[in-house]
Amino acid sequence: MFVAGVSTQKVGEVAHTLMGVAPSASAVSRLNQTLTGQFEAWRKRDLQSHYRVVYFDGVHFTVRHGEKSDATIVLTALGVDLEGKREVLALWACAEENKDGWGCLLQDLRTRGAAQIDLIVSDGHDGLLTALGTLFPATPRQRCVIHKQRNVLNAISRREQKEVAAELAGIWKSSTVDEARTQLAAFKGKYGKRYPEVVRSLCEDEEHLLTFYEFPQVMHRYIRTTNAIESFFQRTDTIDTFTTETSCLTIVWAVMQDIRLPKIPVG
Repeated sequence: MFVAGVSTQKVGEVAHTLMGVAPSASAVSRLNQTLTGQFEAWRKRDLQSHYRVVYFDGVHFTVRHGEKSDATIVLTALGVDLEGKREVLALWACAEENKDGWGCLLQDLRTRGAAQIDLIVSDGHDGLLTALGTLFPATPRQRCVIHKQRNVLNAISRREQKEVAAELAGIWKSSTVDEARTQLAAFKGKYGKRYPEVVRSLCEDEEHLLTFYEFPQVMHRYIRTTNAIESFFQRTDTIDTFTTETSCLTIVWAVMQDIRLPKIPVG
């Protein structure tokens, strides 16, 4: 019940209804502390030295302080090993997504043994990119095409969004990198005068938007976006508001234990 977001008081009330005896709030809290201890052991575990893919993204939650609520970002690393098995490697809570937070998470991965990553998939957050450039400078990076497409469509008139979305999807789903580059060049030529900021945005990320073509085609649909993290966290939607960052991380981790992520092809 605690993992499902039920308050300590409500846990006691339900227990009393079911069994006729209500544990004290302190007893429930002590039980919850064992969960926190298990989470701490998990977050300090050793990692594999080599991962085929690691996805990075920040997920927003709410932490309540009395009557006041604040946003908390849970920075997340989701890894794919050399056999295609997926697992969450790290969760890191911070008040805002920035270079320091991402730097701490990335250094934690290194400290626990993750030395080689074949591909990093992420959005374009400046803090994350700066931290990656410091700690994993030689690792190829794929810019999440869904995040980029959302950014582009926000700058496009509503009446043209459906057409533009279809054109962008056609670029990402091209069968070869040469075909993708040709379609991207045509897109820039078509919209360059009408939407110069959109084209500029595509140009600044062009090097990383098509990185996935360097990997086997069977992997492409899995490594173009950070959807692996977004879909994973959809399973935690039953969680509402947390009272501390520690409880946020602990309960997210506890919910994770019942989620079995299927393997993906790794070429």
